Amino acid sequence: MAKLRSSLLAPVLAIVVSALLCALILLFSGANPIDALGAMISQVGEGQVAVDIVNSTAIYMIASIAAAIGFQMNLLNIGIEGQYRIGALVAAIVGSAIVLPAPLHWIVILIVAMIAGALWALLPAILKVTRGVHEVLSTIMMNAIAFGLAAFLIRRDQFGILIGNNVSTEPIPESGLVPGISLGDRGTVFGLVFLAVLAAALYGTTMNRTRFGFELRASGLSPTAASAGGVNAKRMIVIALLSSGAIAGLIGMPEILGRDHAYTLNFTAGYGFAALGIALLGRNHPVGIAFGSLLWAFLEKAKAALDNVGVPREIATIMQGLIVLSVVIAYEVVKRFDQAAEQRRVGRALGTITATEPAPEAAK
Repeated sequence: MAKLRSSLLAPVLAIVVSALLCALILLFSGANPIDALGAMISQVGEGQVAVDIVNSTAIYMIASIAAAIGFQMNLLNIGIEGQYRIGALVAAIVGSAIVLPAPLHWIVILIVAMIAGALWALLPAILKVTRGVHEVLSTIMMNAIAFGLAAFLIRRDQFGILIGNNVSTEPIPESGLVPGISLGDRGTVFGLVFLAVLAAALYGTTMNRTRFGFELRASGLSPTAASAGGVNAKRMIVIALLSSGAIAGLIGMPEILGRDHAYTLNFTAGYGFAALGIALLGRNHPVGIAFGSLLWAFLEKAKAALDNVGVPREIATIMQGLIVLSVVIAYEVVKRFDQAAEQRRVGRALGTITATEPAPEAAK
């Protein structure tokens, strides 16, 4: 009962705190929070907004799973932004250069994207286990290299071509495109939306139902204890970063194979950084990540409605940050409360404290 109470208390506290903070921000901006929220909700029924939210939710889910794999190992993979950019670019180049039967073609493209993303995470993994270089530093530098390399490879004298006013790679043949679900004027749901669902299911099963998942989480909690139990912590670091990079390589695939058909000069950026916040918001759990991705996509796509009530749309970005901050603080508060309660329970059982006396750590 106590465990169930704790598991429910943290998210409820986070929701209440974030709602209050967001309402205060809206009030300070001179807007009525009820009107602002109503405008954003009504925006979902306009045009293609609902479909855009579904598509973005799927992309955010894939990105957040990549981040969550690193978090399970206590690794902060800042390089997701660069890994998915390289994965998308290499996959688009290879996909446009080959012609295969329809299912096989886009499967090969997905595999290439995963390999490219994993290879881009390989150097930070090697530096981590051989030289102790923190992954934050190495992956940030790899991001910078990825941005420059992508800009170089998409030049017209390399793999880029000019289409209208935009530069992109050669279009992928129709056999390499994943058909979506057309809803007429409402837009088209990406076919790879189901890839996000599959990735979440595999991630949850692997982390909670397999020996590999147990060893990964154990290594993240205590490398020393894991090593004593026969787990090679360094090997798990490499596997975690490569797995995170491989999933990151898939982030751009729904847009490329479902809408753009090529890697373009204005390829969508920012998914990698948003993924870190969403993974924290979802507590690295696949269901939590799904709801966090949906909330993030809603705020991102419906924020245009804020202009209609005289509120700058940038308020939505502030709301995203407040939500993540509230979740982190709420879970930390509940965690410390549970630790203090456990100390009191053990103290009473051992007779070292009375029923009304607080534990020494809790009193501090």
